[in-house]
Amino acid sequence: MTGNKCLLDTCVIIHAFKNNKDITAQLHTFSEIFIPSIVAGELYYGAYCSANVKKHLDQTNQFLQNYTILVPDAITGDFYGSIKSTLKSKGKPIPENDIWIAAIAIQFNLPLFTVDKHFKEIDNIVLA
Repeated sequence: MTGNKCLLDTCVIIHAFKNNKDITAQLHTFSEIFIPSIVAGELYYGAYCSANVKKHLDQTNQFLQNYTILVPDAITGDFYGSIKSTLKSKGKPIPENDIWIAAIAIQFNLPLFTVDKHFKEIDNIVLA
């Protein structure tokens, strides 16, 4: 363990579920991992839309029970509004859920572990 903390994006968890060795190796380097409630929602959505709902719900539940879930509040909303406004002025929109995820990362001063390149458009975010 390196003593690092991070916030996980949905795409990273999906890669971990698929046993992506590079992703799982990097996950093991973090001492503390946090999950935005938005990511939990995306995982549950994917499970309910899957061909094997029970399997994917069990997988999601088992994964999430190991980490702290962070929920948005009014402070998160302020970060969200600022991020979305900046992206709009730059003409660089990204998915709504990803703006919320970025807002939580910035609010809690956590590097975001993601493979989605569009997060680089967000000012003041640290990517793991």
